[in-house]
Amino acid sequence: MAGLMEPIKIKSLNKQEAVDFVQRYHYSQIMPRLSKHYLGFYEDTILCGVVTLGWGTQPLQTIQKIFYNHKLKSEDYLEIGKMCFLPEKNNTKNFGSMVLSLLVKWMRTNTDCLFLYTLADGIMGKCGYVYQASNFQYIGKFKTSVYMDNATGEKIHPRSAKQLCIENAMYENKEKIFWLTDNFCKYKGIDKINGLMFRYIIPLNKKSKKILKSYSKYNRLPYPKDIDLVFEKRISNGKFIKIEQPNFNMKIFNHNFQKGSKE
Repeated sequence: MAGLMEPIKIKSLNKQEAVDFVQRYHYSQIMPRLSKHYLGFYEDTILCGVVTLGWGTQPLQTIQKIFYNHKLKSEDYLEIGKMCFLPEKNNTKNFGSMVLSLLVKWMRTNTDCLFLYTLADGIMGKCGYVYQASNFQYIGKFKTSVYMDNATGEKIHPRSAKQLCIENAMYENKEKIFWLTDNFCKYKGIDKINGLMFRYIIPLNKKSKKILKSYSKYNRLPYPKDIDLVFEKRISNGKFIKIEQPNFNMKIFNHNFQKGSKE
């Protein structure tokens, strides 16, 4: 029948194929370092989407913090590091949900993981609607902080601010600085921005369903919406004001690591 979408197929990619696609189509071109799988989603021979699977910067702490009554290990889950599609597929109804459904099936067949975990980048205005449409369990939010260079709009992740921290320490006459100070940021024309990250997870077998069900606090959480997004800017030490969503320039790399590294 005319108008039906081609069936989507999933194939493993080499790292460079995945990186090239992500850096062309994703809003953030910086790749996670702890990636284990690079997966391509095809319609016929056309690569329409890429998903990378791995872990964040603290794999063991992440899963143990979520499931604090169980001694789970990092190999018990994988996290979506990057997920991006061809621009036209972002406006194709249900494409993201079909990709996630295929991804879950792939994980059940090709891994021994209990869970697929992911984050929606609230500081970029994303609530995770594609995960909500795919029946992921929302398991809470946490506050995150980044910096923004006022001159360029560059979004600077704290882990990418090593050189700025060295300069900040010299500026404050201190041995070490881990977070850029308010005085130094004003001197450099840099804002500290707070936002939210939203956690989602999906169990992959009966054991993991039972584990997730045992944490009743996760079962009562309503899905976040646009109204739940929060953005704050530091105005002085320990003081923030609410602001509109920042307009980051994601193509500037004056302070962040080079493309292909971890944000």
